Amino acid sequence: MTELSLNILAETANDARAIERLHERTFGPGRFVLSAYRLREDVDHLLELSFTAWISTLLVGSVRQLPITVGETPALLLGPLTVEPPFRGRGIGRALLDRARDDARAQGHRLVVLVGDEAYYGKLGFKRVPKGQMTMPGPVDPARLLVCELVEGAAANVAGPVRPDWRYAR
Repeated sequence: MTELSLNILAETANDARAIERLHERTFGPGRFVLSAYRLREDVDHLLELSFTAWISTLLVGSVRQLPITVGETPALLLGPLTVEPPFRGRGIGRALLDRARDDARAQGHRLVVLVGDEAYYGKLGFKRVPKGQMTMPGPVDPARLLVCELVEGAAANVAGPVRPDWRYAR
């Protein structure tokens, strides 16, 4: 990230429109039918654990984390994580994910779940969830359901449906 002056900042309510436009450009209208989006319908993401990436005044990336439960265990759902296409491959996604994961750990969270590509996220500490251990609402390729333990062994006995954490309902 030497050629760019990147700033990773906590998301604010004022960032919402710009982030939504970023999601429209990068994910398109089909994003709303994905299982991860179904979890976001009634529970807001946590601003204090969601981040934006800026180069000067240009928003170039965003990551959000949503409070969920897996069975009865509190966890976070990471995503969406997105970077403007012209800025991909420059470490911005990794910087966003590192900040999100590190701040979650610092705030006492133990697990982060996401739906994504194991080849990318595996390098960042995520592992495939054993088939049947966690279930998402709606269809999800089990090979894309990943978990990162923020505390060693935190996922060992966690099982069940992934649901929004209703303590944070709108």
